[in-house]
Amino acid sequence: MKKRYQRGIRVALVLAGVGIAVALMLRAFDENILYFYTPRQVVAGEAPDGRRFRLGGLVTLGSIEREPGSLKVSFLVTDNQKTLTVEYEGVLPDLFRDGQGVIAHGAMNDKGVFVADEVLAKHDENYMPPEVAEALKEVHGENES
Repeated sequence: MKKRYQRGIRVALVLAGVGIAVALMLRAFDENILYFYTPRQVVAGEAPDGRRFRLGGLVTLGSIEREPGSLKVSFLVTDNQKTLTVEYEGVLPDLFRDGQGVIAHGAMNDKGVFVADEVLAKHDENYMPPEVAEALKEVHGENES
């Protein structure tokens, strides 16, 4: 009877340890995941406050402004419904230009500007990041009804 009791305690401790490890992994995963939002969702308050996320849409025509003598650039990203200002400091992808589909990784600042630490542009004329394409498709579907 004593061996059976000790075995039960060991099994319970192992299960508790595995449960704690899984809980810690899930928490770390949730803290490090970057969710995707469109400008419309960000303006509606769906994006997390104080956390990094991905913003996707199209670069608004004529909105790219570069600061002379530095790598600072600002531009507008739209989903054809709402528009957000994005600020970025660094080298932009070669394919970055007006009208391109982009995904920017970063966070909102207290002025309502998205401060990006990475900007990705579509690869060729036939490719657009899937999240951006889906979001634009949803917007066009809403505008038709």
